[in-house]
Amino acid sequence: MIEAHGLTKRYGATTVVNDLSFTVEPGVVTGFLGPNGAGKTTTMSMILGLTRPTSGTVTVNGRRYVDLPAPMREVGALIDARAVHGGRTAYQHLLCLARSNGIPRRRVDEVLGVVGLEKVAGRRVGKFSLGMFQRLGIAAALLGDPEILMFDEPVNGLDPEGILWIRNLMRGLAQEGRTVLVSSHLMSEMALTADNLVVIGRGELIAQTSVTDFVRANSQRKVLVRTPHAEVFARRLTEAGATVTPGSGGVLEVTGMYSEAIGKLAAANGVVLYELTSRQASLEEAFMELTRESVEFGVPEGVMQ
Repeated sequence: MIEAHGLTKRYGATTVVNDLSFTVEPGVVTGFLGPNGAGKTTTMSMILGLTRPTSGTVTVNGRRYVDLPAPMREVGALIDARAVHGGRTAYQHLLCLARSNGIPRRRVDEVLGVVGLEKVAGRRVGKFSLGMFQRLGIAAALLGDPEILMFDEPVNGLDPEGILWIRNLMRGLAQEGRTVLVSSHLMSEMALTADNLVVIGRGELIAQTSVTDFVRANSQRKVLVRTPHAEVFARRLTEAGATVTPGSGGVLEVTGMYSEAIGKLAAANGVVLYELTSRQASLEEAFMELTRESVEFGVPEGVMQ
């Protein structure tokens, strides 16, 4: 378990993280989300003892990271996949980490197999692709067989097969009862991977909840209606209190009214429906809506997004 209480980090007059409190539970994948500049990397650095908080505390399994006697046996982390000596081979890199943390040599071969790098274990990492660096960084995180795992943008550089692999890996680790914290900008991937979310903006907590509850609370369910009587039915829907956005081909986008009520209204008015589809907003849409006022570097008006 990871627990942060009143975590704050200032650099001079600039507050990067402000009074941040959250809990990351074992047994689930927790997505750590926020716009650019929200303070995610700084927070993860404070969890790992790489950055000292100005105030507040953060613990892993009840202790500060710097007080852990064998850190890699309790916490595995991928923060910067390229933070590797380019002259070493993948095997040498992992062996160095293993020896310095009292981890058996056989574990190096095991994690190389888990991440699919066993065939290039003797290659110098300076010639690795970004995707191979990511896999090596994940191998290093798994090396001590830790109960807590932290991944910062783990799918960078991975092809579709690799993305599916890391998704299944993270979910499998959580199912084993481990604590898994994942920071990513890919909302579509987080929607498929995470169970819970910690969302921050401008260094402050915005939400801590499940993915399902987050989407439900921060978006409106939309109903798509396709009818040859679009103009007439749009007026009826508006009169009934719904919000209607007309589209092409007789399509209406309706909010503020459930599909059951729309169907009954259509029947009562003799309106033929070709389509009546209810659609919940995506995690990306809900995230953009909630963090709209927390974006540090937004796109100016008039610029295509």
